[in-house]
Amino acid sequence: MIKIGTALFEAAEQLEREKGISKDVLVSSLCDALVAGYKKHIKDKDAENVEAILDETAGEIGVFRTKLVVEEVENPDTQISLEDAKEIDDEVEIDDEVKIEVTPENFGRIAAQSAKQVITQRIREAERKMVLDEFLSKKGTLITGIVQRKDERNNVIVNIGKTDAVMPTREQIPGEYYKPGNRIRVFVLNVKETTRLPQVIVSQAHSEIVRELFELEVPEIEDGIVEIKSIAREAGFRTKLAVWSNDPSVDSVGACIGPRGSRIQTIVGELKNEKIDIVRYSEDPVEYIVNALSPARIISVDILADEETRKEAFVIVPDDQLSLAIGREGQNVRLAHRLTGWKIDIKSESQAAQMEKQAQKEAPEAEDIVEEAAEEVIETAEAVETVEAVAEEAPEAAETTEE
Repeated sequence: MIKIGTALFEAAEQLEREKGISKDVLVSSLCDALVAGYKKHIKDKDAENVEAILDETAGEIGVFRTKLVVEEVENPDTQISLEDAKEIDDEVEIDDEVKIEVTPENFGRIAAQSAKQVITQRIREAERKMVLDEFLSKKGTLITGIVQRKDERNNVIVNIGKTDAVMPTREQIPGEYYKPGNRIRVFVLNVKETTRLPQVIVSQAHSEIVRELFELEVPEIEDGIVEIKSIAREAGFRTKLAVWSNDPSVDSVGACIGPRGSRIQTIVGELKNEKIDIVRYSEDPVEYIVNALSPARIISVDILADEETRKEAFVIVPDDQLSLAIGREGQNVRLAHRLTGWKIDIKSESQAAQMEKQAQKEAPEAEDIVEEAAEEVIETAEAVETVEAVAEEAPEAAETTEE
C-alpha cells in the first residue's frame, strides 16, 4: 500500500466547496490513475481484474488483482491455489475470489505522474459537464453577470459564475457602453458544447428579455392572470407589448404599469430607458391594430385581406397624427406590424381624400375603356358571324354554277 496521508482528502473537500466537483470524482480518478500506472509498469495494458482500493481511514492506497481460487493453477495472472489463498483468508474455498495486493515497490513516483494527468483530465471533464448541465437548465432565462472585457471581435465577455459567457455584437444594445466591472442582467440565448468549457451565448437585445423582466416585476403575469400575447422590440429604442387579462376585474395594462408607474419604471431602468408601449390585445383585428399604433389617434381601419398567408389593413389618421403613427424612420408602424402580424398601410385624412378624388376622376375613364372594349367584342362577334354565313353559302353557290 502507498501512504498518501490526509492532504488529498482535504484537497478534494476544498475542490468540492469551490467548484462543486464531488469528492468521489477525485477519488475515482486517483484509483483509475493508479490502475493505468500499474498496467503501464507491468507492460500489459490489457491486464484483467485489476483495481485500486483506497483506505480513507488509514490514508493508504494500493493496487489489487482479483484471482480465482483453484486446485491447479494454469494462469497465475488470474488464478491462485487454495493453499496460497488460505494464507490470505482462512475461510476461502475453491471457486471463491480473493483480492491480492500487487502494488509494486517504489511505485509512488510512477503513481503520482499518472495520477496528475488523469486527475487533471477528470476534473476538467467533471467541471465541463457540471457547467453544461447547469446552463442548459438556465437556457431561456435571465441571469446576472459581471462585464469582464471586449474581445477583438467586439464581443462582450460576461462572467456568469462558473464560466464566462459571450454576448455577440448583434445581441448588444446599440450605443450601450459595457464597462468592465458593471453588473448586468442577460438572457441565456444558447449553450454550445465544445471540447473545453461549454460556450454560453447571452443577449441583452432579445425580445424575450422583456418578457422575463415583466414576469419578475408583475405578479399577475407570474400567476397567469395577465398574459403577454406578443412582443415586438428594437433593442435600445422601443418595445411594444400586447397583454391580455384572463380576469375581467384585472386591468392588464394597469397591472403592468403598476402603482404610480413603479413596475414599468423599474423595467425601463433595467433596459437603459428604452421606451415601452403596453397595449391591450384583442381578437378583433381592427381594435388590435388601433391599440398597436398607439399613441397615434386613428380615424378608421379597413381590412383589405384577412387570409392565413396575407393580412393587410388600410389605416387613416388625422393629418397631424401621420408622423406619430408612422414613427421615426417608420419605427411605430414597423413594430405594430411585427406585434400584430398585419401589414399596415397608413395614410393621412387629406391623402385618403386625394386618393378618393383621383379614383373618382379615373372611374369615368375606366368606364369608357370598358365600353370601348365591349363594342370591340361585339364587332368581333358580328364579323365572325358574317364569315360563318359566307362559309355556309359557298357550297350552295358552287352547286348552282355546276348546273
